Amino acid sequence: MPPFPFPYSYKNSIKSDISDELVNVYLQRPLAGLVTRSVYFTPITPNQLTIIGVLFGVAGGIFLGRNDAHFTAAAVCFYLKDIFDSADGQLARAKHLYSRRGRFLDSLGDYVVDLFLFGGIFFCLHRNGVPLATALLVSLAGFLGISLRVSYHVFYQTSYLHFQKRYVNNRVTEELRGEDYLGDAVTIRLQKIFYFLYGWQDRLMDRLDEWCLGNKKREDTALEARWFQDRTGLLLGGFLGFGTEFVLLTACLLLGNIQLYLFFTLVVLNCLWLTAILYRKVFLRVRISSERIKGG
Repeated sequence: MPPFPFPYSYKNSIKSDISDELVNVYLQRPLAGLVTRSVYFTPITPNQLTIIGVLFGVAGGIFLGRNDAHFTAAAVCFYLKDIFDSADGQLARAKHLYSRRGRFLDSLGDYVVDLFLFGGIFFCLHRNGVPLATALLVSLAGFLGISLRVSYHVFYQTSYLHFQKRYVNNRVTEELRGEDYLGDAVTIRLQKIFYFLYGWQDRLMDRLDEWCLGNKKREDTALEARWFQDRTGLLLGGFLGFGTEFVLLTACLLLGNIQLYLFFTLVVLNCLWLTAILYRKVFLRVRISSERIKGG
């Protein structure tokens, strides 16, 4: 008898093709599925895959920041980080091993990897003649940009999955509630750290969402469902997650061009984020309002 009663199913391991990033749907998740399948009938846990991914990401930042920076090694490490970042969630869904601890560990691991990524970029820029203040400003802007864009993507993806009655184990915002204190001490500690680092970002995304549609969304479940399940809005937000970011990073590092990655992360992706916000504020809000008027 196999050590786990359910046969492996790739379909059951993914979140949603609609709300996920396109690069994940067609590239990253199929590759991560190979990792998931290979460890499915082993004692390896999703949290262990998360830690492996974080270690790859940290190694990538170190390779990038060394005096003899090795872009190819950094590219491989960051790409493997992204594969394992997909594989941990896919394994959890495939084996029904959802856990609050895993949710917080994954996000805190991403934060650590981002610190090492942009720390490595800072040292790389400064080593190549960029003034200290400029290198620091560029690195901080990159770190803040990726943090906020990913929070935006996660906000709408999680909201969509909640309306689909999936991913209900985790919340759109993770402030501590009474029931959270019934969990184990490690999970509570991770949640507190998570809330300190990400709580303000979640609140910012919620207020940004209210600015786009207005407080009335909370008074109308049908309107809220239409808002969060809009495919175009999800598609635009799907270019702002870690999958797209790390594939672009990997490609630019393999080309040996860190400036090209900085152009993508500081200009192109932020413009895409602005486009996604304006789509909801200008077009989706008007369309939904028109539909409500026509519907009486």
